Amino acid sequence: MKTFHFQKFTVNQSAKVFRVGTDGVLLGAWATVEKAENILEIGTGTGLIALMIAQRNPKAFITAIDINEEAVTLASENFRNSPYRDRLKAILQDFKQIKTEEKFDLIVSNPPYFEENSSEKDILARQQTELSFVDLIRNASKSLSGKGILSVIIPFNSGHDFERICREHNLFPTKKITISGIKTATPKRLILEFGLNAGKVIETEFVIEKSPRKYSDSYLELTKDFHVFRK
Repeated sequence: MKTFHFQKFTVNQSAKVFRVGTDGVLLGAWATVEKAENILEIGTGTGLIALMIAQRNPKAFITAIDINEEAVTLASENFRNSPYRDRLKAILQDFKQIKTEEKFDLIVSNPPYFEENSSEKDILARQQTELSFVDLIRNASKSLSGKGILSVIIPFNSGHDFERICREHNLFPTKKITISGIKTATPKRLILEFGLNAGKVIETEFVIEKSPRKYSDSYLELTKDFHVFRK
């Protein structure tokens, strides 16, 4: 499969690991990483999000887990080939079964989306067969440090359910970014962040393209330190 070349690192891909996509790029660029030193990524796939976060925060140490052994192998390779190799590690781990006293300043995930899907393609990465929102939120709430943040990108239509489950586990919203493909389209994604303490919620709207196949100025600005754009 196509290798993605970013400005400071390269992401090799595999047919058996969920591909690099816009969702991952958006979360990697938007997640609140500035004060996080110990970070956990759930469902790392190629390792893209972990690599982006490592670039954004030079003090961060990132543990990236996945239940797909081929994903862990691939992410490990991408980590080794990056400038951030000493601060990244990929581990074969099911987050539902995680048993650790370690606390994280940031837990980040591009989680499974669909409750049901007849397609076998990307089944582990795109269905809630292996990690439901409830499992993700319950374990994240136990694994965050006092200042910790849970940061996710999910379908817009799943937002109410996700926020409700977070409330049930004493996680409070801190950031909400509503994402549309183009300005006139129905929103397609949400980036949501939650912490252990209630406070002000930052809400933003974001548009990926200003016209078909032409990125918006906002997207170009957000990803200017990552993408290699043709001029």
